[in-house]
Amino acid sequence: MVVALRTRRTLHLPITLSVVLMVLNVTLMICWIVLLAQYTWWSALVVGTIVFALILVGLSFYMFLLIKEIRLNQRQANFVDSVSHELKSPIASLKLYLETLSLRQLSPEQQHSFFKTMSSELQRLDHLIDQLLEVGRLDAIGQQAEPEEILLDSLLKDCVQSVCAHHQVDEAEVFTLHLKPGRLKARPLVVETIFRNLLDNAVKYAGHPKRVIVELVAGERGRTLIIRISDNGEGVPLEHRKAVFRMFFRAGSELQRRQKGTGLGLYIVQELVKQLRGKVVLREPEAGTGAVFEVELPGQLALETPSASRLVTSQPVDSTARPAL
Repeated sequence: MVVALRTRRTLHLPITLSVVLMVLNVTLMICWIVLLAQYTWWSALVVGTIVFALILVGLSFYMFLLIKEIRLNQRQANFVDSVSHELKSPIASLKLYLETLSLRQLSPEQQHSFFKTMSSELQRLDHLIDQLLEVGRLDAIGQQAEPEEILLDSLLKDCVQSVCAHHQVDEAEVFTLHLKPGRLKARPLVVETIFRNLLDNAVKYAGHPKRVIVELVAGERGRTLIIRISDNGEGVPLEHRKAVFRMFFRAGSELQRRQKGTGLGLYIVQELVKQLRGKVVLREPEAGTGAVFEVELPGQLALETPSASRLVTSQPVDSTARPAL
């Protein structure tokens, strides 16, 4: 509630001030026109009208930039809140388990369960640190490897398996794959990062029971490959669909958040897709529910799998490392 009140006050003040100044400018311009028109001072009338018009345009542009900056600051504040929570939660959990192990005698089964949970929390912490570092080195991701011919359908299957292992879900129950053989030339780590982000988001925000559909088809004229990832969740509200790829963007307040994340995942996806000279968009779901992300990349369908082609995953991304919304 405090965050919401702070947001409303922050936005209302610059908007109100800018509107008042614009109304005052229009009023003065009208008075100027009426006054000079009575005395037929046409030269002064033209010059004054132009000056007032320029001031009005400047005020409008200033209000646009100010609101844009305030919204960016709000997203950054949400980002700091979410990262603080994401850092504290695994650390607090690890501390609790370590204290329990040191103070109590536990059975081997209990110890195994504790160690498994601690390992998961460490992976979560490592994932957060990795995604924060990724934002600062987007241009360097995968640059140590040369572009190679990638069998995209095989890579997508590997990414699905990794995401299922991370979320501890059954692949056959959650995923439906419609993949035509396709290949493209790119750095494997870049492509892996893109689709592990999108697949992880799809599983995270899917409904109950979770259902995710992955499709790989040819684009127009057969020169591109289109990958669609659909889920059966609540989807993205219409007013947020253009903003989901912005850095730090997460709809709502961190105090009311139900899903973990930092608001960096889709931003990273968009930047990496641009590096591959492709595009990523959020489509309108056909059934009216869920989210449909569509990625179009330069490539073509592989009617026959070349024997020389192989999927190379040098320096693979951790199966749990995936920025989220």
